[in-house]
Amino acid sequence: MARKNTLVVCTTCRHAGTDPQAATDGARLSEGLSARGVPHDRQECLSACKRSCVVVFRGAGRWTYVQGDIDPDRHLEDVADMARAYAATPDGVVPWRARPEVIRKNTIARIPPIEV
Repeated sequence: MARKNTLVVCTTCRHAGTDPQAATDGARLSEGLSARGVPHDRQECLSACKRSCVVVFRGAGRWTYVQGDIDPDRHLEDVADMARAYAATPDGVVPWRARPEVIRKNTIARIPPIEV
């Protein structure tokens, strides 16, 4: 059964200057979310590489948020908090002040739901 809300983590994302042999920042973020029991999907390349690390909050009939500049070492709890806040709303609109600061400052796009 599909989840009503989905957090998507780009597993290709890597901050500039990081060791190319090490796990990507996106993969590390995904591992950290899994360790905390935060449900999410893994996706290769969301084409926002200059804003790495990138995540998406989405759901059917809900607003979609594309977030960049996530640091898996500093923002893991912020991403988890936003995922919970997003899931708690009826339409995906999380009030600006209720969003973690890294989310408020690094929104790449806020996309309206598709009207069917």
